Amino acid sequence: MSIVKMKKLSVIGLSNNKEELIKHLMDLGVVELSAQDQKLLDEEWANIVVKDGNEDEVSRIDSELQKISTVLDTLNQYDKSKGPLIKTRRAITKREFKKVMEDRESIQDTVEKVYKLYNSLVNLKGQENKIETNMVSLKPWLSYDIPVELRETESTEILMGVVPSVTEIEAMRAAVEEATDRTVFRLIGSDADQHYLSIIALKDDIELVLDCVRQFGFNKVTFSNMYGTPAEITGSYEKELAEIAKEKEAVEANITSMTGEIKKVECLYDDTVIEKDRNQIRNRLLKTEASFYFDGYMPAAAEKSVQRVLEENECYYEFNEIPEGEEAPVLLHNTGAIYPFEAITNLYALPEYNEIDPTKWLAPFYFIFFGMMLSDAAYGIIMAVGCFIISKKFRLEGMMKKLINMFFWCGISTAIWGALFGGWFGDLPTVAAKTFFGIDNFVIKPLWFNPVNDPMKLLIFSFILGGIHLFLGMGIQAYMLIRDGKPLDALFDIGLWYVLLVGLVLFGVGGNIGPAFATAGKYMSIIGVVGILLTGGRQKKGIFGKITGGLGSLYDITSYLADILSYSRLLALGLATGVIAQVINTMGSLAGGGIKGSILLIVVAVFGHLFNLAINALGSFVHASRLQYVEFFGKFYKGGGTAFEPFDKKTKYVDIVKEED
Repeated sequence: MSIVKMKKLSVIGLSNNKEELIKHLMDLGVVELSAQDQKLLDEEWANIVVKDGNEDEVSRIDSELQKISTVLDTLNQYDKSKGPLIKTRRAITKREFKKVMEDRESIQDTVEKVYKLYNSLVNLKGQENKIETNMVSLKPWLSYDIPVELRETESTEILMGVVPSVTEIEAMRAAVEEATDRTVFRLIGSDADQHYLSIIALKDDIELVLDCVRQFGFNKVTFSNMYGTPAEITGSYEKELAEIAKEKEAVEANITSMTGEIKKVECLYDDTVIEKDRNQIRNRLLKTEASFYFDGYMPAAAEKSVQRVLEENECYYEFNEIPEGEEAPVLLHNTGAIYPFEAITNLYALPEYNEIDPTKWLAPFYFIFFGMMLSDAAYGIIMAVGCFIISKKFRLEGMMKKLINMFFWCGISTAIWGALFGGWFGDLPTVAAKTFFGIDNFVIKPLWFNPVNDPMKLLIFSFILGGIHLFLGMGIQAYMLIRDGKPLDALFDIGLWYVLLVGLVLFGVGGNIGPAFATAGKYMSIIGVVGILLTGGRQKKGIFGKITGGLGSLYDITSYLADILSYSRLLALGLATGVIAQVINTMGSLAGGGIKGSILLIVVAVFGHLFNLAINALGSFVHASRLQYVEFFGKFYKGGGTAFEPFDKKTKYVDIVKEED
């Protein structure tokens, strides 16, 4: 069984051994500690224990992590070395990591220096932004030759302001002069939104002037903490910006000089994460003055390792089987070529602990379906080689590793089906032979048949594959029912449907083999229909309920028909890939032969087939997944399991491995 068997453990220990035990359990990385909130609701527990925890320390470490993260972002921003295409955790042995962290104090000094430089840079950029904003506000006023702080004289008042760009300036000037002829009205500048005005008026007339200009939408403008004419202020700002630029350059040079410390700072970050997790896990412990308690789950295979750690730390412990009906966390264990296809299961939902892991059953069908949908040998080779190179060049982990390895196998499947169907960049070899060499009859023949020429053959084959796929799902459901002590349910709910569906197929097409097959199919169909009618409503009360229940069960025949028809997408997507590829090749050959035609074919083929590969690989991924999730899983799978999350070192930048690994 590819769902790992779990055991429950309960542990009581002395408080003075707690920190050492937590450290050893983290190193071991095979125990999931359960939350204890439910126990604290029990009065018996609440009277003798309290929740452990160190929230103040966790908060302090969080602040430290935020600082280190800011420092790493800053260093990476100025790191001129070429980074990897795919960022992955680098492997480091426990001994090497320990050696790096022996210099923790020096690394922390580096963090403090870079953090100060970062803050200096933030302040300088803030000053720069403020000055640039002020310069933008001054730009329309550069021709204004009066100091902006001068707003009045002994007998006059100076107004600076704006009006909307739709305002008729001459009409506004005339209105002001009509109100009083003792003013100086100047248009300083204009842009798409506003006109910029200066009005000098006697203090005795200022209210008259304001009443007049307000009718035109006039709004006052003031420049706080600025002294001199706009041109003088702008000149001063430009000098300040030059000084700030020099300071920024010096700060950035200092940061750049420290980018060589990135790997050490990453180790400090991960070491701090480990410290945080050790403190945070205490929230899952209960304590008294002298002891502590926790429980959780672990793989049964890890029992001896956990037992050794607990005994070394003088703990009392119990290991128990998972009680029936309890939902333990789920850990999948598949190997070889099946392992990558766990990605498909995980993208849907993990199985419940007592369910069957569907991965090993879906893997061969996903492999087949994906290849049939993409079905071009050249595309498959590109996919397989590309994924192989990525998997060897980069140290992939988790879901990324599963997906890349899965697409490697899907590429192999695509290459196989492409060769069977005769697809090599569509019909590019034929088109290229004619364009480049003038050869008219060069064709790479399919090993089986060309679906474009014989789509019905592929459609029938798709339905046969779909039937096998659905029957497998039904068989798994029957197995689960028998395993759970419900053999009659397996017979009535699955076996009778087998009889009916096989009977209908034999009745419909068995005559092509021999009359006996059609006859057998007829009687099998009758037995299946009668059996489903009689047993489909067996859980209902009363004769009427049983009859309607049987009729309702028999109506499910429509869902089986819909499920089978869903497999026609194998034909549809397979044809789409081939037809689009041929259209691309036809477009590339429009210029005929010669140098011009050859260049056009190469350009169109490269970009066109890359697009076709990308869009149809995505479509194959989605629709191959859909056939698993809707048609296959719909026959037996519930999902909804909770992933097993052991207490271990969840580092971000380095993967700390044991020397023997």
